[in-house]
Amino acid sequence: MDFGRLPENELSKIDFRLPVDPKVTTDILASGKGNTKFYIGCAKWGRKDWVGKLYPKGTKEKDFFKVYAEQFNAIEFNGFFYNLHPAEQVRKWKSIVTKDFMFCPKFTQSITHYKRLKDTKYDVDQYLSVISEFGENLGPIFLMPHPTMSLKQLDTIEQFITDIPHDVDLFLELRSPDWYSNREGYNTDLYTFLKKQKRGTVITDAAGRRDCVHMHLSTPETFIRFVGNGLHPTDYTRIDEWVERIGKWMEEGLETCYFFMHQHDELHSPELIKYFIQEMNARHSTDIKPPVMYNSGGLFD
Repeated sequence: MDFGRLPENELSKIDFRLPVDPKVTTDILASGKGNTKFYIGCAKWGRKDWVGKLYPKGTKEKDFFKVYAEQFNAIEFNGFFYNLHPAEQVRKWKSIVTKDFMFCPKFTQSITHYKRLKDTKYDVDQYLSVISEFGENLGPIFLMPHPTMSLKQLDTIEQFITDIPHDVDLFLELRSPDWYSNREGYNTDLYTFLKKQKRGTVITDAAGRRDCVHMHLSTPETFIRFVGNGLHPTDYTRIDEWVERIGKWMEEGLETCYFFMHQHDELHSPELIKYFIQEMNARHSTDIKPPVMYNSGGLFD
């Protein structure tokens, strides 16, 4: 993932502190029921370089997802962005996981990037038909409009979201800086719309795009995409910030936390997820299962 990437020598210059929560987030959380559920994972599972680290030595590629699903309880399914996988394949993936595992597929690029959310009824119907095969294992889907879609396309985005059935949980990720340019840090009209529609906001924490760390929750849930920098020391201090903030949100009523780890090189995503989980368990008495990590000689912390 290259979004928000900066040269390593610039990382120490970035203010990684999380912004103060806006009042609208505090108010939304007050309407939540608390007892936070956690769904944590990566954006992909097909990493051969995870064999001997996240996957036991000797794991075959055909078994990567099975082992992944034993380690984590969610996948941010970016693969759907590139291809609409066949329903038969979706049923196969579903058959591998337990009832508590969540697939969180991204809208396909044919809808978001090629057609820019216009004249997409046929494509959306196909997409929803396929992902419905996940059944009880379907988590929220997330919508990332083309990065050039800005305030000028507000009506288009709102109409597209309005047309999605309300029994489909949806979170919105925005890349254009226009959405974050006002004093509040998130476009007020769009936020009001999302709150009314009970649609969630994606928070993407990347070094080079601090505006996307907007801290506006429009439902008592959060969907966080954390983009690390190869286990740079700032990765850990940033995770520490999130552990504290999520703990605050838990006390205020947060119902669900989706936390997905990215790295510009995904090799090190498992280590950072493990650190996040260990810190959540230590500081907030959560009981999240950390992944088992391996090396050539056995387990390591």
